[in-house]
Amino acid sequence: MYSREYDRALVNARNAWSHRRDQCLKVSGQARGGHGGMGAWVLDPLAYHRVRSSPPPSLPGPAGPLVKRPRLPRLLRLHRLPNRGGRAWRRLAGVVLALAVIAGCTWAAVVVPGPDWARWVLAGTALTVAAGSVLAVLIGPAARRLAGENAPLSAAERAQMTATDRIKAINAARHTLVQAATGLVVIGGVVFTTQGLWYTAESLSTARQAQLVAVQGQRLAEQGQITDRYTKAVEQLGSAKTDVRLGGIYALQRLAADSPATRTPIRQVLAAFVRGHDTCTPPPGQETTSLPKQCTTPGGKSLASLPSARPGADVLAALAIAPALSTRQAEGNAWRADFSGVRFPRANLSGTNLYGAKLRNANLWGADLSGARMSYADLSRANLVGAKLHEARVSFANLSGANLFDVDLSGAYLHTADLSGAMLWSANLRNANLRSAGLRGADLRDIRGVTAQEVREKAVVNEFTRFS
Repeated sequence: MYSREYDRALVNARNAWSHRRDQCLKVSGQARGGHGGMGAWVLDPLAYHRVRSSPPPSLPGPAGPLVKRPRLPRLLRLHRLPNRGGRAWRRLAGVVLALAVIAGCTWAAVVVPGPDWARWVLAGTALTVAAGSVLAVLIGPAARRLAGENAPLSAAERAQMTATDRIKAINAARHTLVQAATGLVVIGGVVFTTQGLWYTAESLSTARQAQLVAVQGQRLAEQGQITDRYTKAVEQLGSAKTDVRLGGIYALQRLAADSPATRTPIRQVLAAFVRGHDTCTPPPGQETTSLPKQCTTPGGKSLASLPSARPGADVLAALAIAPALSTRQAEGNAWRADFSGVRFPRANLSGTNLYGAKLRNANLWGADLSGARMSYADLSRANLVGAKLHEARVSFANLSGANLFDVDLSGAYLHTADLSGAMLWSANLRNANLRSAGLRGADLRDIRGVTAQEVREKAVVNEFTRFS
């Protein structure tokens, strides 16, 4: 107890002496014309050295015999290790701990599987510890190094500070703490903003991938449904009942409208159905003797005397739907509905839509095609003997080499149609539009309703075109 009071009294006495010495130095400097402080002693360095080198007063000992301070055993004096060395070890321990926390949190956030919120917490902890460590270095050792202070102030040096210096030091410390807190807030805001942006980007990427997966799944499901619908409709075409076949045809039409990619195969299926169900093709399992008279009677007046028969509803539907599915975007003849070689003698096909249809070598002997739409159709080498094409639209159609003997083309629209080499003997061309029609090498003997001069003026003929 005695030694503590003695040490405190000695420190107070030395502080009082230092204060009085500084006051004396300031007064002496002002007396010499200076402004006080250290700058005044530049004029008289010897006096400054003399005052600074004077020993501090010693505190007289207490009355009576001096009591010797007790000494602790050597093992119990470990707390008296040099303060600077202990501070260095504490700093090193803090740096190691901070690095361990940063490394552990980063590794756990990147490698260890877990929920997203846990990864965010670990990453935020690592960034916060790293930012705090950097700030501690900046406002601690780095700031003192820049100020010229190589080591922290000791307790004795702090005790020698005046009240003004203490206030300045406290204010400076407060200012430093405020700046440090502001820096922490700014860094924390940047960290969390960066994390938020990263999380938003990851969320958008995940949502986009999920959307792509969902779209792909939906497409696969739609393709599966389309395949099922197509298969069932084609199976209906093989039914023995007309109504079932008709339902399959309309199902294919609806499927082609829902899925444009299936238009071509559906058109081909319907064209094959027509070729397999024409008038002169017997149904599966039946003999040719069961064919109608239109197919068994030879051509001529005997066939012309037979009544006109309209094909079944399923065949007419396929004839109308297949050409409607054609598209001019395909190259060559792939866009056409292929009815080549079909046989519909004495068939009633009036008003049928055969736009762009492929009817090469078709047998349409005595067929009624009045008002039919056959523009861009391919009727090359077709048998149209005695057929009725009254007011039919045959513009841009290919009728080269076709047999049009005694055909009725009254009021037909034959603009730019190709009739080169066609047989038009005894054909009725009354009021037919023959503008730019190609009649090179055509046989126009005994034509009716128009004169040879009118044909030469409207159509395109050559020296091989026969008029008589």
